[in-house]
Amino acid sequence: MNLRKMAGAFAATALIATALQTAPALSASDPMVGGAAMYASKNIIENAMNSKDHTTLVAAVKAAGLVDTLEGKGPFTVFAPTNEAFAALPAGTVDNLLKPENKAELVKILECHVVAADATSAVVMKMIKDDGGKHEVTTVGGCKLWLQQNGNAITVTDESGNTANVTIADVKQSNGVIHVIDKVLLPKM
Repeated sequence: MNLRKMAGAFAATALIATALQTAPALSASDPMVGGAAMYASKNIIENAMNSKDHTTLVAAVKAAGLVDTLEGKGPFTVFAPTNEAFAALPAGTVDNLLKPENKAELVKILECHVVAADATSAVVMKMIKDDGGKHEVTTVGGCKLWLQQNGNAITVTDESGNTANVTIADVKQSNGVIHVIDKVLLPKM
């Protein structure tokens, strides 16, 4: 190998080593969501932006002007609907909600997915048990949600009677926890 190739190989190795040193370490407790690692050292928005399963949620949070809030100190528990959950709403609902004139309604719906606490599934399961099988929480948007245990999983029922299943629990964030859900939670309108 000539000197020029050796220097190039050394530079490439040094660049890779530097990148590995500055990247957050993925631990065994950092789950994958939407094909992306969810780092406990990153906040809710930083992680959600990397999940290909939450692009609609991220677009909605941006349109509602809630990015700064969810990047804040928290703690927050976010019940995060997937793209499929948003797609299951009646045709045109998401496009309509993303219009600037519907921002207040969008904010209300999104805030029905956020609780001002760091509630892991173990904490939620204990609250459910302590309350005799169903635990009521009030979201930051003032919505009521009812949490129940279904086998080893948790379900979340909104004021409109829709029930979402937690499909991925305990996605730790630097400012709280995300529980991925399969339905959009709606306030009573």
